[in-house]
Amino acid sequence: MRLFRTTTVAHAHCDLPCGVYDPAQARIEAESVKAIMEKYQGNDDPVFRTRAILIKEQRAELVKHHLWVLWTDYFKPPHFEKYPQLHELFNKATKAAGAAGGKGEIDPAKGDELLGLIAEIDKIFWETKNA
Repeated sequence: MRLFRTTTVAHAHCDLPCGVYDPAQARIEAESVKAIMEKYQGNDDPVFRTRAILIKEQRAELVKHHLWVLWTDYFKPPHFEKYPQLHELFNKATKAAGAAGGKGEIDPAKGDELLGLIAEIDKIFWETKNA
């Protein structure tokens, strides 16, 4: 008979309390990507370089993951209306973490580019949190 009892319905405006979202997660992984690029450039050992590339690509994938979570779960239509550049900014940042940047490159300048895009997202994020 327990199967037929009424249940309590809970309503929430997001998946989890909004406090779990923070661009810092993407930034920390992007800092790792850049640091690995720098270490790669400073080492000629082929085994080290292979390991560095593998780890760098894993970290870059985490950057993309954290950015996608912010893009799809945190930011809502009113944010995109107020910040019309936000979709393009996320698109550029995820590409900079992907094959065109963090995953596919070993140039630390690409790491700087990625960090700059994340910094722009971070600025908008905190403006929306403090609004």
